[in-house]
Amino acid sequence: MINKITPFVKWAGGKRQLKNEIKQRMPKKFNSYFEPFVGGGALLMELQNEKNTISDVNSQLIGTYKSVRDNPDELMNLLDMHENNHKINPKEYYYKIRSLDQHDSWKKTDTIEKSAIFIYLNKTCFNGLYRLNSSGYFNVPFNNKLTIKLYERSNIICLSRFLNQKVNIFEEDFETVSQKAKPGDFIFFDPPYDLLNKTTFDKYNKDRFGVKGQKRLAKVAHKLREKGCYVMITNHNTELINDLYKDFKRDVVVARRNINSNSKKRMGIETIIYGY
Repeated sequence: MINKITPFVKWAGGKRQLKNEIKQRMPKKFNSYFEPFVGGGALLMELQNEKNTISDVNSQLIGTYKSVRDNPDELMNLLDMHENNHKINPKEYYYKIRSLDQHDSWKKTDTIEKSAIFIYLNKTCFNGLYRLNSSGYFNVPFNNKLTIKLYERSNIICLSRFLNQKVNIFEEDFETVSQKAKPGDFIFFDPPYDLLNKTTFDKYNKDRFGVKGQKRLAKVAHKLREKGCYVMITNHNTELINDLYKDFKRDVVVARRNINSNSKKRMGIETIIYGY
């Protein structure tokens, strides 16, 4: 391991709380590590494998990973600016920054500036939630924090070095990026979870993953296993998921969910599925 590094954003469904359970069930040896729904990348940063491939369809998230990799100092300077501006009038500043993606000028905004805004909103919005409305605009309310700390300098520097040296970054659909995997590689899928009820969060963008997405993922997972890859999936313990992976090993575990507004409901039942 190079240095201890941790996610630079909070992410719905992030695996910080579950990573020990996951590590206990991982293959003992594997070649490249793949994470097609990278999110906050908690497991990626915990393992720090020699060869890694990450991807996500969230262009803002992937653009920020690339900014951390390519321009860490400029990114941190912009984050310092947001921290200082936030102190003056936190709520007003938050909603001013949140509205920027609705302006015509947003499309011309530099990736590095968008990345700093992405991290700022992540750290100052309610529960670190990433949610877009039907028009594709970020619409999560302010978390009412008057003082904020957007980053740890040593973490960004170490993460930047790791991403430069050992990680391939793509903005691709999970099926597309999974085709790059070879026999002996380990692919960890942490998709939007199957719905437990109508209030279950799965809207990471304006399009829902849904049952269709779950079925397509299961088909990809089976093909990868047949190819000779090590495949692991995390999801809710639902009838649909158990049926889709009935020929895989399935372990039910208790995990803490940070996304629920009621802290008493932040413990949930999840399934770790693996095909080896």
